[in-house]
Order: sequence, then structure tokens, then C-alpha cells
Amino acid sequence: MTEVLLTAAERDPTPIIIIAEDALDALSPFERGLAEATDFKGKAGQALAVPGDDGKTVRVLFGIGDPAKASAMLFRGLPSKLAVGDYRLDGLPDGVDAGQAALAFALGSYGFDRYRKARDQHARLVVGDLAEAEEIRTIAHACALARDMVNTPANDMGPLQIETIAREIAEQYGAAFTVTTGDDLLAEGYPAVHAVGRAADPARAPRFVEIQWGEADKPLVAVVGKGVVFDTGGLDIKPAAGMRLMKKDMGGAAHALALGRMLMAADLPIRVAVLVPIVENAISGDAMRPGDVLDTRKGLTVEVGNTDAEGRLILCDALTRAGELEPVLTVDLATLTGAARIALGPQVIPFYTDDEDLAADLAAAAAAVADPLWRMPLWPGYEEALDGDIADLKNDPDAWAQAGSVTAALYLKRFAPAVGSWVHFDIFAWNPKGRPGHPVGAEAQAVRALYAMIKGRFS
Repeated sequence: MTEVLLTAAERDPTPIIIIAEDALDALSPFERGLAEATDFKGKAGQALAVPGDDGKTVRVLFGIGDPAKASAMLFRGLPSKLAVGDYRLDGLPDGVDAGQAALAFALGSYGFDRYRKARDQHARLVVGDLAEAEEIRTIAHACALARDMVNTPANDMGPLQIETIAREIAEQYGAAFTVTTGDDLLAEGYPAVHAVGRAADPARAPRFVEIQWGEADKPLVAVVGKGVVFDTGGLDIKPAAGMRLMKKDMGGAAHALALGRMLMAADLPIRVAVLVPIVENAISGDAMRPGDVLDTRKGLTVEVGNTDAEGRLILCDALTRAGELEPVLTVDLATLTGAARIALGPQVIPFYTDDEDLAADLAAAAAAVADPLWRMPLWPGYEEALDGDIADLKNDPDAWAQAGSVTAALYLKRFAPAVGSWVHFDIFAWNPKGRPGHPVGAEAQAVRALYAMIKGRFS
């Protein structure tokens, strides 16, 4: 992404003056008249450019609404309201962290322009000697990477491209990198990953990517991400409308790589393992069928009731591999169910864990960085809906259980590491409705809260 956070500018940056709602008394008569003419009242998100005698903007008024309720993420909508140039924030209200406001500005500056003429100039924010400026840039760049990956269509973001991005991240931070591809997945013990991805063209063969970083005596954090580069639904094929956004079904892999990159850049006293199964759920004569029974790395057998419930099949091998590494914490991220959206919509992300302390830490981190999460229950009463008819379990739970996101999480729990804590995120990775700072398209979700929580635990 273009760098929009500057330590210094070549010329004096334009000040952005923070104005509380209906608190216009401090403005000059000219500014009050301009505010009245444009209906600027200091409401949250309102912006007003104030011209000088030469017509050029001399400062910008930015509405904060009620200062007691103001969130730093409000500044995410600011870049879209500014002309090209350099700016500085003036007079942040108490309770709004300058670093989080700068991060919001950077997140709101994102645009996906791979397939059209790119903007070569942006509004930029001068952050001066802000202590955490480099960390903020790293978080913003990692989120932009995840969004770029999700926005890129499957013809340009296939298994090889994700592997290449993962390899580049590993090389950047001096991490170990391994990849297992095609039929080697069977020899190396990833049969479910192979089964889901084997129908794809050989050039888009399934693979399992593993990054390991850090010193051997440090506690291990494992990050697992679902990497389905495109999901046709398999032989249980999706309707056209359901297939339209399936380029984003690798959103879990994109988020896992983004989070891993943040953690490695922070140089925390931990080890990091990023585990990404990558497949295309394609249709061919070799595609898995409804009724097939698959082996898994854990040794449990799974009856395929629906080939469109493929994400949990590749994740079960990845979670088993994570357990072999004996992590103190395992995180998995996946665009797993439509049921999660029915429950919480596109903006609030459900997470599942049995660890009460972890749940509390995640809730606190989510609130602190305005990355909305909501804990959902691993309700044991629905576990029997996963019992297989001729295998240990099935990938499509009995309809009576109804709670599709919950039963998907319960399925993954069967394969989660027996050591340490485990948490599952059923992300959406997409903005279906545009709003200032949140254009229609890919969105990075949960990773800022996860980074804050892990940093708080292990710093």
C-alpha cells in the first residue's frame, strides 16, 4: 500500500481541528458562517475544509460528535473527505489514542487498484515522533495485504500465488518454510486436504504451507487459516449467486498470513507457526462425492454429507498438525459459514473458545482497538448432530441442530490441539455495503484484536 503516515512533511501540514457536536463557539465568524451554510455541526464524521484568502484550504474541521463516546476508528472515514495533501491532527479528545487514530487513518486510506489506474497521490497524515508509528505502519500494511489477497480474483490468486506470498513473508523474517503439494499430501499425512483439492487442474494442485519462526525455547502460538481459493461447492454445486464472491473463501489464509506477519515483525518472545491448507474446490471426474468417507491426519474418519462443507475438512488436518507442535495457543480463521452472518451480520465476528480467560482477553482487546468480536457458545447439546452414520463423524450436521456456525465450530473442536488454548473465528472478510473508510470489498477482521491480545499476553 502507498505510505500515508509520515514522520515529517516537506511543508507545513494542514491542521485538522477536532470539533465536538454543536460546539462551534470557538470558530471565527467566517468559519461559523461557512459551517451554517454547509450544515456542519460537528457531528461524528462530518468534515469541512476552510479556505484562506487565496481559496486554498488552510485547515479542516472534523466532527467528533460526543467526545465522551468518540472512537479512534472514526478517523477511518477521514481520508475519503480530504483533498490530496499532508495533514496533522490537532486537539484529539481525551480517551482517543493518537496511535489508534493514525492506524484508523491508514486503514481508511486503503484502495484496491490492481486492475485500474492507480492513484499516485493521497491525503497523508504527519504523525511526528509518535512512539508506535512503525508498529502502526506494520499493522496497516498487514491488513492491506489481507485485503489485497481477498480482493484479487481466483485466476490471479490461486494456490501457487498464496504459497509465494507465504514464502516471501517467511524469507522477510528469517522463518523456516515448507510446502507439501499434490499427491505428496497423502504421503505426508494430509489426506483431507488432498481429497478436497484433488479435482483442480494440476497447475492449481492442493498444498499445505507451514511457516515456523522464533527460538525453540519460547512458547508457540499457532495460526491456522482456511485457504480455499475458489469454492464452486464441488459436486453439491452452489447456485450462481452463491458462487459470485467465492474468490474470498481464502480469506482465512490471508488473515493468518497477515497476523503471522504482525507477530513476527513485533519480535515478541514467542514462536509463531502459520499453517495454511490451500485448495480449489473444483469439479472434475476426480472430485470427492457426497457419501465418500475421508481419512484425516488425526485418524478419525469423516463422511462427506455435502461437498460444499469443505473448509472444515481441510482445517481438520491443519488443526491436527498444529497440535503436534504443542502450542500454548492455537487460533484458526476461516470464512466458514453463512450461518455466522445470519447470526451477527457482516461486521461483527463470532469466536468460539472454552477458555474463559482467553475469551475475556479477546473481548477486552476487541473493545480497545475497535475490532468487533462476539463470543458464541460451543454448545455441547449439538455435538451428537455430527455423529456419522458409517464414519466417526460427518461434515454436514443433522438439520435439527440448526445452528450452523456453532456446529461447524464443534466439528473443528474434535481436531483442535489437546494442549494449550484454542479459539476459532468464523470471519466474513468482506464489506457488502460501502461507508466512509470501508469501501465495498475485502475487509480485515479480528486480526487487530488478536494481535493486541497476543502482544498483551506475551510482551
